[in-house]
Amino acid sequence: MGKLIVTEFTSVDGVAQAPGAPEEDPEGGFEYGGWQAPLIDRDEEHFIFEQAKGMDALLLGRRTYEIFAGYWPTAPAEFEFTELINRVPKYVASRTLEAPLSWDTASLLEGDLAEAVNGLKDRHGNVHVIGSLNLVQSLLRLGLVDQLNLWVYPLVLGDGKRVFAEGAVPAALRLAESRVFANGTLKLEYETAGEPAVGDIGADVDRLT
Repeated sequence: MGKLIVTEFTSVDGVAQAPGAPEEDPEGGFEYGGWQAPLIDRDEEHFIFEQAKGMDALLLGRRTYEIFAGYWPTAPAEFEFTELINRVPKYVASRTLEAPLSWDTASLLEGDLAEAVNGLKDRHGNVHVIGSLNLVQSLLRLGLVDQLNLWVYPLVLGDGKRVFAEGAVPAALRLAESRVFANGTLKLEYETAGEPAVGDIGADVDRLT
């Protein structure tokens, strides 16, 4: 079976809404759309693309699909990401969109979410999810996420949609790779590792003395 890999660009306080452009997602009166743009640099863009190159399929929520479908089909060919994202098969989890979808190689994900996603993991080696915050909450609750790539930027946004919203299921994470960029951004790659372990710090201290 393949892996489901979630990639999110987030502030230190966990806000991941509308990183790319001012009008990307103003829902809830979000005022900081495009917050990633002043911080990203060429070195970072290279590593973002390197991380995405292993993508065999892309799974998106409705809102992120609409944003991507409005940009990437006509994006400049010199962008490394353009050829990749237009080529790979794309699946959209939505109860409101209807087939056929306008973006080539895009189709609706049908049926029960857990069964459908496991079917994608059977057919593809690495299924990536980018953005799609509402969908990600469901994937986390269902225990379908195998790897979580967090790009943590050095700013606090206060309000906005978060990667781990209320009701997030407790989970242990194992750090697989990390990198610090000159602008203070952190690239953190985590593998899911079951439920959180608990203990008693006081008991551990007593044992060591």
